[in-house]
Amino acid sequence: MRVSTVRAVNRLAARWADALPSDGRDTVLSATGVWPLLAFLADGAAGPARDELEDALGLPADRAAEAARQLLAGLAAIPGVASAVGLWARPDLELRAPWVAGLPDATLGRFTGDASADRKALDAWAAACTEGLIPAMPVTVDEETELVLASAQAVRTTWLRPFWEGRTEVAHGPWAGRTLPFLHRTTSLLDRVGVAETAAGPLTVLKVLGATGVDVHLLLGTEGAGSTDVLRAGLDVLGGGRPLVTGDRFPSGAPGPGLRVDTVRSTGRDPRLSVSTPAFSLAAEHDLLAHREVFGLTTATDRGRGHFPGIGEEPLAIGEGRQSATARFDAEGFAAASVTAFGAVGGAAPRTTYRVRRVALTIDRPFGFLAVHRTSRLVLTAGWVARA
Repeated sequence: MRVSTVRAVNRLAARWADALPSDGRDTVLSATGVWPLLAFLADGAAGPARDELEDALGLPADRAAEAARQLLAGLAAIPGVASAVGLWARPDLELRAPWVAGLPDATLGRFTGDASADRKALDAWAAACTEGLIPAMPVTVDEETELVLASAQAVRTTWLRPFWEGRTEVAHGPWAGRTLPFLHRTTSLLDRVGVAETAAGPLTVLKVLGATGVDVHLLLGTEGAGSTDVLRAGLDVLGGGRPLVTGDRFPSGAPGPGLRVDTVRSTGRDPRLSVSTPAFSLAAEHDLLAHREVFGLTTATDRGRGHFPGIGEEPLAIGEGRQSATARFDAEGFAAASVTAFGAVGGAAPRTTYRVRRVALTIDRPFGFLAVHRTSRLVLTAGWVARA
């Protein structure tokens, strides 16, 4: 994957994070699911709609479709990641052959006119492409729907070092008094955790490495920090905009949110990083047109005229844009999926003991996460865990 495309997709993720409501709700989202669709729409757009899509994409519109094809090919090459594109249209809607040909390995279908049958077909596609994680297409199909352009993505990885499970009673913060399922793990690799000074204050970042080259970064901000600030800060750190001080360089005491550094007895000579974090399972629905300016869709939703002459013969406007997303983080690994669509109406007995340095991280209040392709640093999924 090209660096410029990865930066563009992560930039869209940051724009989206900035627009999230600060209401403390769980959420999960995938800019990687939206960006290719915006690119294909831009390829067929004209006028102000094309300009706005270009701004949201962060790439020129005439390069966007090729970048999207390369992105999707790159995703397909990552073990444990699957992606797909689908296009359905009314039988009498004449589509531009060059535009359709530019959709990579897309499922191409025509609506039957039977709303129930069409709904079942689209739902079946969503379920099949996400291995059952997303059972239904997020947009509706009715008599006004001219076309549906959709993407599906599924991410699965197992941890290089699994956690062990237990239950912990939380003593402080918004989860105080609750006994929750927590995951625990110890490693000698202190550099798996770090602290960065960000615009939102100190941010603790824990990297949990997956066996497929996809890692999950857990993000813990200061107490009371909201989802927008924490996710934005995490994306800044990922992009190299904020230096990260790793655990092997921490001073004693409390160097960052959720952290404690001290000296303890151990059966081995190596330092220890001890992690306790909640397991989580999230699902979210997003109305993309509620933030149409984020996605460059302000003009494109104006039904008074057509905006996509490169897609079809008839005037088309965006009537609906939605994403269904889910993510699960447990002792063995991580799984996430999204379906995005636009509708056009258009863990031993002790022996000798040693005194060793220990870095302990406890995540016992709301936190964010990024699922990141290790090599390219592309953010596949992002989210916020408000209630464990």
